[in-house]
Amino acid sequence: MSRYSLWIPVTLLMWLSAGSLQAQESAEKKRPNILFIFTDDHAVNAISASRSRLAGVAPTPNIDRLAHEGAYFVNSFCANSICGPSRATVLTGKHSHLNGFMRNTAKGFDQSQWTVAKALQASGYNTAVIGKWHLNSTPVGFDHWEILPGQGNYYNPVFLQQDGSQRQFNGYCTDLVTDKAIAWLQSRNGNEPFFLMCQHKAPHRTFSPALRHLGSFHEAEIPEPDTLFDDYLNRSSTLAGNEMEIDRHFDWAYDVKLRKDERGDVVLPAPDRYGTPEYSRMTPEQKREWDAYFGPHNREFLARFASGAMTHEELVRWKYRRYMQNYLSTVKAVDESVGRLLQYLDDNDLTDNTVVIYSSDQGFYLGEHGWYDKRWMFEESFRMPFLIRWPGVVKAGRRPEELIQNIDYAPTFLQLAGLDVPSEVQGRSILPILQDRLVEWRDSLYYAYYELGEHAVPQHFGVRTADHKLIHFPVSGEWNLFDLQRDPQELRSVHDDPDYQKVLASMTAEYHRLRSHYAAPPLPPKNN
Repeated sequence: MSRYSLWIPVTLLMWLSAGSLQAQESAEKKRPNILFIFTDDHAVNAISASRSRLAGVAPTPNIDRLAHEGAYFVNSFCANSICGPSRATVLTGKHSHLNGFMRNTAKGFDQSQWTVAKALQASGYNTAVIGKWHLNSTPVGFDHWEILPGQGNYYNPVFLQQDGSQRQFNGYCTDLVTDKAIAWLQSRNGNEPFFLMCQHKAPHRTFSPALRHLGSFHEAEIPEPDTLFDDYLNRSSTLAGNEMEIDRHFDWAYDVKLRKDERGDVVLPAPDRYGTPEYSRMTPEQKREWDAYFGPHNREFLARFASGAMTHEELVRWKYRRYMQNYLSTVKAVDESVGRLLQYLDDNDLTDNTVVIYSSDQGFYLGEHGWYDKRWMFEESFRMPFLIRWPGVVKAGRRPEELIQNIDYAPTFLQLAGLDVPSEVQGRSILPILQDRLVEWRDSLYYAYYELGEHAVPQHFGVRTADHKLIHFPVSGEWNLFDLQRDPQELRSVHDDPDYQKVLASMTAEYHRLRSHYAAPPLPPKNN
């Protein structure tokens, strides 16, 4: 036997083993990091990449960077337009009725069920969630978490810690969440890919800007929506009973930063009751800066208001402007946060192997239909932002038109990590769309709203296609059908128009098909 006969296979084996190890390490390196930036109540119209009426007034250059360097999905929607349920849907890839978190008041998110965080953690990802959680529970599936209790506060917020304690931090919530996210990125195990959910309170009510942004939009010409004075005619009778109008329901303390006295007169806030619960949390220095801005503008308004010179429409317009000035200012801090996170990736050679996603738990009304909240299946709250950047994979500047929904987030995260999607997940990965692969995609989306009477918005359910939307109001027994091409503002239901009976029949059939497909629970009974 040659003295080389044993050496060759042994050497070959060693070479193959080394190659296998290198291949394994290479495969691990190829698994991308996932940075998921999630806000609360960020309307698509308040992102300048949406090309909305506000784009020129309130630019969001850092969020827009994701659209310029990646993709902006123009038809991205939620499954249930309310905070907690949307977050449960993101984690599970399932509609609210299946993941069990149907309302904000649900007792607690069922942590025994499968979640994408647990799957990624088990596969070797470093996982963390920082900021707003809002699922009446503490996170599971995360190596690190630090969350706001409930809604959290804008100023000097408390964060729940993993050891069960609570700690209050001095500063502005958006900045603090960003600080904590970056600190975790700096401290994590750099040899493993990461999944970070950086989740902001902003721009949720009470729309309290950072001190540095007070007055940022005071002189801006903020365009009004065409439907600011919607009369709610030609649609469901339930619309007129809503309690989320800037006109009738804007809270003088929470939303306007003024108050009413015991006689019902609008007055300047007392020192300990300045407009918003945030004020009582502020340090003396923070209060002085807040007062220096709001005080003169409030006195100017009150002088005009008390004189009786303001018409009703002028008062509504003033409230709208005050709302938008504060809301857009909170968005400004969010955009700065996105910029800081992107800069961290750039500075630490993480950009090329990190998928960055920007989204929000649902949309929000910025005066459309006269409203300031969410819930309804109308476009402004049904539509949610979804921007994604993945260098080398997602072509820069794309604006896909496929109908996607937040049930699709979890399976997308899984496929990004090279993991299989469980059969219980109801959403689909959007990875084939991002990779420009020919794939048969859905033609319709199902929506369900289960809250019980908050803001006097009834439970309602519906289906949306590219061209039409059908909404069912079981409690009143009404159906509304909208032609989204001819009536994008959804001002007239055509459900009883003879010219739309074929469309109505088709949409109704699709509505029932989706309810069956997603195993939706029975509808609430009709009121007699």
